[in-house]
Amino acid sequence: MARIQPKQRVGDKNLSLSRFIPHYQTMHQTFDAALEINLLHANQEGADHNRAHFDEWGITCLNIMSSPGAGKTVLIERTLAALRDRLRIAVIEGDMTTELDADRLRQYGVPVFAINTGRSCHLDSRMVAGGIHRFSEEQDPTQFDLVIVENVGNLVCPAEFEVGEHAKVALLSVTEGEDKPLKYPVMFQEADCLLVTKMDLAPYLKIDLERIEANVRQMNPHCTILPISAQTGEGLEAWFDWVGTQRPGRSPAPATEAHSSVSAS
Repeated sequence: MARIQPKQRVGDKNLSLSRFIPHYQTMHQTFDAALEINLLHANQEGADHNRAHFDEWGITCLNIMSSPGAGKTVLIERTLAALRDRLRIAVIEGDMTTELDADRLRQYGVPVFAINTGRSCHLDSRMVAGGIHRFSEEQDPTQFDLVIVENVGNLVCPAEFEVGEHAKVALLSVTEGEDKPLKYPVMFQEADCLLVTKMDLAPYLKIDLERIEANVRQMNPHCTILPISAQTGEGLEAWFDWVGTQRPGRSPAPATEAHSSVSAS
């Protein structure tokens, strides 16, 4: 089954972050338009290079993004527990500091490559290239099916910087409210799949799931939306099935743009 194609990139006629970020503002400061485009273009070139390696090896890469505490790590734990006997999986784990989440995931017997971003609030393609380099040195990538990237907890910046993924997965917990897709539109516009997490808490909250879906559909009518609970297991089978649809079902492709080794620079 064919993978979801990457989103529009810098240089594409219809791509303009100014639709969502007035005056080209980012989370940190106001950029000159040309500088911002240059930064995104350079990152996109790196992301394309990373994706070429994954394609060469026959690997699907998923980029998991959300605000802190929405449930990324526990989702990956449940995914590893359910799918590690069916798929060969590796994880690239991004955090500003510590390897606490990476250590949690290593308990599932899969290769986990931790990236500490320091003061950076997101992974970028250069950082992930470093993780891919370690992956290719320590493992035979052609024997793997899936790489899961857990991005830094942030509802803004990770959506702006591709890392080489074939699909983006956003998480929104029911505790965050229905308005987040409207307040942080880029994340939800970019998502191929949205997981509404912590559904076990929904009975105790004034949360309108239909309103969440309607707000997402305003900007992304084709996004798959799945309500789940990592605690009760609600919706997880649907999530595992979605992950399965992202596998291309093919052997590693001949090398084209990618090279035999990956540069972390």
